[in-house]
Parts: sequence; C-alpha cells; structure tokens
Amino acid sequence: MMSNKARLALAVMMISALAACKSGVKLDDKANNAGAMSTQPSADNVAQVNVDPLNDPNSPLAKRSIYFDFDSYSVKDEYQPLMQQHTQYLKSHPQRHVLIQGNTDERGTSEYNLALGQKRAEAVRRAMALLGVGDSQMEAVSLGKEKPQAAGHDEASWAQNRRADLVYQQ
Repeated sequence: MMSNKARLALAVMMISALAACKSGVKLDDKANNAGAMSTQPSADNVAQVNVDPLNDPNSPLAKRSIYFDFDSYSVKDEYQPLMQQHTQYLKSHPQRHVLIQGNTDERGTSEYNLALGQKRAEAVRRAMALLGVGDSQMEAVSLGKEKPQAAGHDEASWAQNRRADLVYQQ
C-alpha cells in the first residue's frame, strides 16, 4: 500500500503538471481584432489568372474527338455543337493551328484504313471551314489504325477508335 506521504507527493505532482498546462487565454474572452490581419484577399493582392479554355477540363473545348459510324466518314449531327465551339475558339485565336487526325478501328487493310482516316479528317476540316475557320489554321492527316484509343477487339473498342481527334498546336 501507498503511504500518506507518497499519496501527498503524487497529488502535488499531478496538480503541478496540470497547472503547467494551463493556457493564458480565457475561453470567454472576445478576440482582439485591432491587430489581426484579414483573411479575405483584397483586389490589390490577387493576381488575375487567364486560363486558356483548351487547358480547362470543364470547358467544352476539353472534348476533342468526333466519332464516326462503321465504314463511314459522315460527321454526325450530334458533333455540330462541339465543332462550333472549336470553330469559335480558332476564329478568336488566329495564331492557333489544329491538326485533325483521322483514325479507324483495326478491321480492314492498312491501305483502306489510311484512306478512310484521311476522309474522316477531311470531313471534319471541311465542316469547320464551312463554319468559318481559315484553311491555314487546319491540317488533316490520317493515322489509320495505328493510334487506337481502346486496345480491345470488340465493338465498344472499335467504336472508340473510329474518330477524328483535334490536336492543337501553336
């Protein structure tokens, strides 16, 4: 058992330890705002950041692929708004240039797929030219089946690979 002297010594040590942890700030005190700095940014210390819409993942310009049906190079109506967005961007940024890369799925010969990829790229180029993009801002090339987006050997993969990609350059 512990003697009375030991208990008294233990109690004194515990009280001393608790007293050492005491904070000098009363919880009921109001904060003194006179010397406090504002956490709100002012117009003087905020830099303006101009984000190019091509680099904004929330921009409609983040979508840069136009998909085609099997053995087709007709641009679907559903891609007209996307091409209009890219057209507006190119018209307002005449220094920008877009490379339109036509792609195909893996079916067919290399020669056939290169020709079909070129027709897809040209179809997108013509559609954007009709919307007002200058010919000097666009170039159409075919990659055929050489750059698949999906590596599978099924209809879902093939559908992802039948596309024209808009690749922006300076």
